[in-house]
Amino acid sequence: MNDENFNELMKLALKEDLQDMGDITSRAIFNDDETMTALLKSKDTGILAGISFFSQVFLSVDSRIEVRKKMDDGTTLRPGDIVATVSGPVAAVLEAERTAINFLSFLSGIASCTAEHIKAAEDKGNVVILDTRKTLPGYRSLSKYAVRMGGGQNHRMGLYDMIMIKDNHIDAAGGISSAVSRVRDKWGDHYRIEVECRTLEEVKEALDCRIDVIMLDNMSPELTSQAVSLRKGSLEFEASGNMDIEKIKRYNNTGVDYISIGKLTHSVTAFDFSLVME
Repeated sequence: MNDENFNELMKLALKEDLQDMGDITSRAIFNDDETMTALLKSKDTGILAGISFFSQVFLSVDSRIEVRKKMDDGTTLRPGDIVATVSGPVAAVLEAERTAINFLSFLSGIASCTAEHIKAAEDKGNVVILDTRKTLPGYRSLSKYAVRMGGGQNHRMGLYDMIMIKDNHIDAAGGISSAVSRVRDKWGDHYRIEVECRTLEEVKEALDCRIDVIMLDNMSPELTSQAVSLRKGSLEFEASGNMDIEKIKRYNNTGVDYISIGKLTHSVTAFDFSLVME
């Protein structure tokens, strides 16, 4: 995957690690002619995401470095699996190592977390797991790529590609009907429209507004089931509100089409990799 943001992020990451001096330890110990081959090993169980970004970091530091991947993104990893080999000048390899692994660990952590939630959903039904906009600034497209590698689907990428009428919009506009009407006046049917509802009364109001999705915000499983029972036509429902694996098990049989989970991208545990000499 090529990502326009990644090159900028990579430059910033390398700059904060190397500044203008580079790796003063490795440059002191090794000359430019000394080479090495190292193995990238998984120390965790989960889903691989970001191997191309891992490779790009090494090539950015020194074009003589060769990264040969053994596994593709989306592959299930186990402890001890060899993911790739890295060959090249010792100092350059060590200079790029941490930055490359940081990207890979972060993205594989997202993919692995997503896969865990997908499994919980599949155990109880077939609800679709969505991410949110709760991402590290600048990492939006990378994080959402990792969610896809874990088997999830992306919600809107930003504020520009889908209408999402939330509680503050509704309160400031004087109600759901008013907010939707203003959106229709501005954009017509150009964008998919989703409306956040906090009560059954709001759901009933939204049902008459010719929208695409109703997001049920922090509703109990019982209220969620009642809301979904009011469905009209092809209208879809999304459950949201501090969702986790245990909540998925309770909400998956309510009839919702989607469950959105912020923690997929904002509070994941980094996947553990190590780079060891062959």
